[in-house]
Amino acid sequence: MAKSATKKSEQSAKPQAFQAEVGKLLHMMVHSVYSDRDVFLRELISNASDALDKLRYEAIANPGLLENDAKLEITLMPDKAAKTLTISDGGVGMSADELSDNLGIIAKSGTQAFVEKIKDAPSLIGQFGVGFYAAFMVASKVEVFSRKAGSNDGHVWTSDGEGTFTVAPAADLSRGTKIVLHLRDDASDYLEDWKLEEVVRSYSDHIAHPIMLQGEGDARQINSASAIWMRSKSEVTAEQHKEFFGILSHSAEAPALTIHYRAEGRQEYNVLLYVPGERPFDLYDPERKGKQKLYVKRVFIADDAALLPPYLRFVRGVIDSADMPLNLSREMLQNNPDVAVIRKAVTNRVLSEFKKCAETEPETFKKIWTVFGPVIKEGLYEDYERRDQLFEVARFSTTTRENITLKDYIADLKENQTAIYYLTAEDPNKAKSSPQLEGYKSRDVEVLLLTDPVDSFWVRTALGFDGKPFKSVAQGTADLDLIEAKDQPDASKADEPAAANLVSAFKEVLGARVSDVRISKRLTDSAVCLVNDGQMDRTLEKLLSRQADSGVAVSAPVLEINAGHDLIKALAKLAQNKGASSVDDAAHLLLDQAFMLEGEVVAEPNDFAKRLAKVMITAFG
Repeated sequence: MAKSATKKSEQSAKPQAFQAEVGKLLHMMVHSVYSDRDVFLRELISNASDALDKLRYEAIANPGLLENDAKLEITLMPDKAAKTLTISDGGVGMSADELSDNLGIIAKSGTQAFVEKIKDAPSLIGQFGVGFYAAFMVASKVEVFSRKAGSNDGHVWTSDGEGTFTVAPAADLSRGTKIVLHLRDDASDYLEDWKLEEVVRSYSDHIAHPIMLQGEGDARQINSASAIWMRSKSEVTAEQHKEFFGILSHSAEAPALTIHYRAEGRQEYNVLLYVPGERPFDLYDPERKGKQKLYVKRVFIADDAALLPPYLRFVRGVIDSADMPLNLSREMLQNNPDVAVIRKAVTNRVLSEFKKCAETEPETFKKIWTVFGPVIKEGLYEDYERRDQLFEVARFSTTTRENITLKDYIADLKENQTAIYYLTAEDPNKAKSSPQLEGYKSRDVEVLLLTDPVDSFWVRTALGFDGKPFKSVAQGTADLDLIEAKDQPDASKADEPAAANLVSAFKEVLGARVSDVRISKRLTDSAVCLVNDGQMDRTLEKLLSRQADSGVAVSAPVLEINAGHDLIKALAKLAQNKGASSVDDAAHLLLDQAFMLEGEVVAEPNDFAKRLAKVMITAFG
């Protein structure tokens, strides 16, 4: 087995190419993709800290990995004569394969699209897991010496950042990883003790492991090694929160909201959570994994413990338990009762902090909701237990107002209004001009405009709010008779028998293209509109029909006609005088018009064009 591994290592000493486009990315690193070059040290120290955390966690089950050396610290060693800066740790280390996989594949992607994304948004560098490569901003050559804990074989990864790297055997290595940076001439200040101390204090003072500086004298610790989440709330400044948030999120911006407290009682744990002010690149990742780190007695356990529900996955931070066992495996996390208690309590606390923020700092919460509202609303669909809490913080746009709560909506109900009216749509602008809204606007009835994809799902399962059910203005028949209109609807001026005759004619002409044709109570200005009578509204049907395995197809709609509209009245007379055949083209054109008003493409463009030309020839010929 050892012989085979040695042979593989010898083979891997040959130059290997980085993934495609990595050369471009490294070139961008050298030319300061980061606005502040100091962050290269932050990234390397953060990686070293993670390696120490992983070793400490794995050593709980396998103490032999410590090799009788339980000292877990990070050492910085500048060498002015050699012009090198060395960052070493006694952590978990890497094998030859891990060196190739982790350092030869940038973020598992070397595509041009990835490089373009990085170029457009430099703050994404760390988020894509490529912070290590920031070393090439200050180094012309990087060597990574590493020996995996529990193994006798060491290896060295070497690259000048020009497109290739090598992995070769290396003898007499201590456990862990040692990174040697051969500094460029313009980076010589990173050989000075004062500069290294300044960077560590600014970016890495919170690191729980000692960071030792091996200068000209004895090694000395240059960080406080005090986990920021273990300090009391009053001891941590806004600037320190910003720095730690930057470590967690790789964002240069301050968090929009900080949640910092210690829970005591049946469970004791420290919580430090941040709500970003900008959208993370992976907000809509299909796996919807959270970004909260779980520690037990300051021992890192996992960063994917699902400590918050998926609809709060954008919240970054740390939860450190004083009670859970240190040998808690990742597999046990999902069913551990202590984790369940913490998960429930912290989720409730986050939502209560949202409510408090909305009440005391409305502009701050407006910013949070603008960025994360579509994600938070996923909870309205999947978290029945907290739906009322979510309704308290949810904000909505309507036909007359922006950023209102459901309580605001209920407070302004019209006399005899018995429902919360809403319209789902895929485009906010099209929603505002939808003909289905006309009858409601004529009565000053406010309608919620739900234009996020998740809206079509949660609103179907929500029973209502404050005793008022949710009712779609584009589904079923309109129940507006009891609400007084500002102006008498044109429909009241219609010839009902003639309109009924036109309805029959349209039904015959349109056939399977529609499920029904009827006189509308919701239209005042437009001639026609589409509605659904089924359990789903048309927006949800369209969303589901795009999913190959949903088994849902868009059903034939109901065509509603405005009996008081001049065009409909003229067609009704034609239908009476000349029979249904004279309105064939008009029926199809009006149906196509209704589809277009919903933003849909006409099913048969050629037929539409021919009918339109025929009508125009008749009118102008």
